[in-house]
Amino acid sequence: MPLPSRFFAATALAVCFAFNTAHAEAKEKTADAAEGQLPLDELRTFSLVLEQIRAAYVEPVSDKTLLENAIRGMLGELDPHSAYLDENDFSDLRNMTSGEFGGLGIEIGAAEGLIKIVSPIDDTPASRAGIQAGDIIIKIDNHSVQGMSIDEAVTLMRGDIGTAIKLTVMRINQEQPLEFHLVRETIKTRSVKEKFLEPGFAYIRVSQFQVSTTEELQKALSTLKKQGAIRGLILDLRNNPGGLLSEAVSVSDTFLDEGLIVYTKGRVPSSNTRFSATGGDALSNAPMIALVNQGTASAAEIVAGALQDNRRAKILGSKTFGKGTVQTVIPISAEKAIKLTTALYYTPKGRSIQAEGIQPDIVDNDNNLSAAQSSALTSEASLEKHITNANKRDTKQPAVSTNKKDSQSSAAPNAKKHEAPVDNQLQDALQLLKKQTQ
Repeated sequence: MPLPSRFFAATALAVCFAFNTAHAEAKEKTADAAEGQLPLDELRTFSLVLEQIRAAYVEPVSDKTLLENAIRGMLGELDPHSAYLDENDFSDLRNMTSGEFGGLGIEIGAAEGLIKIVSPIDDTPASRAGIQAGDIIIKIDNHSVQGMSIDEAVTLMRGDIGTAIKLTVMRINQEQPLEFHLVRETIKTRSVKEKFLEPGFAYIRVSQFQVSTTEELQKALSTLKKQGAIRGLILDLRNNPGGLLSEAVSVSDTFLDEGLIVYTKGRVPSSNTRFSATGGDALSNAPMIALVNQGTASAAEIVAGALQDNRRAKILGSKTFGKGTVQTVIPISAEKAIKLTTALYYTPKGRSIQAEGIQPDIVDNDNNLSAAQSSALTSEASLEKHITNANKRDTKQPAVSTNKKDSQSSAAPNAKKHEAPVDNQLQDALQLLKKQTQ
């Protein structure tokens, strides 16, 4: 999802959206539209500008290109997530929701005129190469991205499966740029992974929310239960960029006996929805801890908010990304569509996390990141043209810090240069889970 929001083959699915195949609702008259006629002066200006470009631009440009660019600009200026989807974009979007698509496996965003990595997807060329959230892309192959639009960057990163691409990035606390040589591949993402950390204490990682996520979660729980009783569970939502709203709801429902999960509010009737648990906690109320960080976004924030507000799980980590808007994909032909922000979503207690994020119950920052690295990570509030949070009431949750190194400027060094850093958040969550079961 380049931000402003276009899905493309090199990006991860990172927004909550719902397919809407009906055109009638998009044409409903709203109160605002009823107030007056179309602004004739502005339409006349548009027509004059169009004629000047057609007549005098240094190179001829087709009317089709000009009008499509006008549509892109109209949607792109609304917010970071509304977008025009041409044939390639629409196809990529449908492929990614199925969990199989071609590309690099990264989610990128525009912030302060830069192209930043929001998060790499697990087990993709980007994650295997070592690309990290917060990295700033400065070159795509030999093309500098300075002054480049997101659409242009998307075009350069697209390519045939099996073709090579070089990304040059800057990273906090690295003096020299880093080069990553990647090969585009078909990304077949398994969104759920499971294991026992210790006897009785299970771990499930959800990397994104796609059409098969709930089914994968049910299989993961079944596999774990065959290996032994689950006394407690850690649900890892870190660096989960989001995905399908319906899957976020059903994943939350898996662990809830009752209660509201999420509700949305918009201007048209179908944008006002409520989703509640149907009953049947798969863990029979065994204790849970959910891990989150600044890469936890959108659908993943819905799950974290639902578990937190229903007091089903403790949330441990750092404040989440803060994407609280819902996009509706509205087909305008068999091959094209628009992705339009149509609603805000709210946690069961009425918290809008748009540009605010979910505040964890237990603040536990990643000690492997310095303060500078943490502050460099992109958030919804840092995106250009983001929708501000209208509910600027105090939504902060009381938080307890478990960090033993909060006053230190950097993480503990690795014993060996190539040794994987210790996952201190996971270790802290495991110790807390054990205490809850004593």
